[in-house]
Amino acid sequence: MTEQSLQVEDDATEEGAADDTSPADRYIVPGLERGLRLLCQFSRQEKTLSAPEFARRLGLPRSTIFRLLTTLESLGFVERAEGGRSYRLGMAVLSLGFEYLASLELTELGTPLLQRLRDDIGYSCNLVVRDARSIVYVAKVSAPTLFPSAVSLGTRLPAHATVLGRVALWDLTLAELRDLYRSEELEQFSPSTPTTVSALYDLLQQDRRQGYAMGSGFYEPSITSIGAPVRNHSGQIIAAMGAALPSARVEQGRLAELIQKVRGTADDLSRLLDYSPH
Repeated sequence: MTEQSLQVEDDATEEGAADDTSPADRYIVPGLERGLRLLCQFSRQEKTLSAPEFARRLGLPRSTIFRLLTTLESLGFVERAEGGRSYRLGMAVLSLGFEYLASLELTELGTPLLQRLRDDIGYSCNLVVRDARSIVYVAKVSAPTLFPSAVSLGTRLPAHATVLGRVALWDLTLAELRDLYRSEELEQFSPSTPTTVSALYDLLQQDRRQGYAMGSGFYEPSITSIGAPVRNHSGQIIAAMGAALPSARVEQGRLAELIQKVRGTADDLSRLLDYSPH
């Protein structure tokens, strides 16, 4: 069968599928659905499958299967098995699965610790993860304080302009920071925000030496934040834990105690995630 006839067969299948679409299915993306159905064909018992087998199981033309496999292979979700005539799951699937499990562990294990820390120190406590140049709040417990906060679960803030973001950036070298931000100049959100990548790197080095980060008015002008890193089994920083204090009510005599408790709780979560300092 020629490539042209395969395309005609494929188009006919597409049109037939469109004719059978019910109103409830109008928002489903057929290509995405087919790709996910293809990935679901793999199992513990069937770790490798061929293109003809996919076509038979999914009832799709070979040209469609070829395009699906080519797309998934380019993204790392499938890879060629030995001999190149069959496929197996790629590292992207494994990575995605690990990230999902890690995120569940992080929030499920972290929330009770945040609650314990909040009850212990009397201030709101947060857990964030870094997504490129932003941090995302994945867990938050509030204290009955009078000052308002602009952050809630799911809030995204610029990493370079926040105390918890500084913690999340600790692992990066100067070269990695430059690659992340591209431009030497950084957007300024408050007088405390570092204005260049070099200034940010110097600040990160200072934070790393002391083992925590702290700042007043770094993003929210009325809040002082204390942050410490959360590490996984390989020692990588995967999150930052912190406490948010009203700047006007910070008790200087308690700062050492508060820093110690934030760092200790972050260390407790790291241990639950199988981190063992060398």
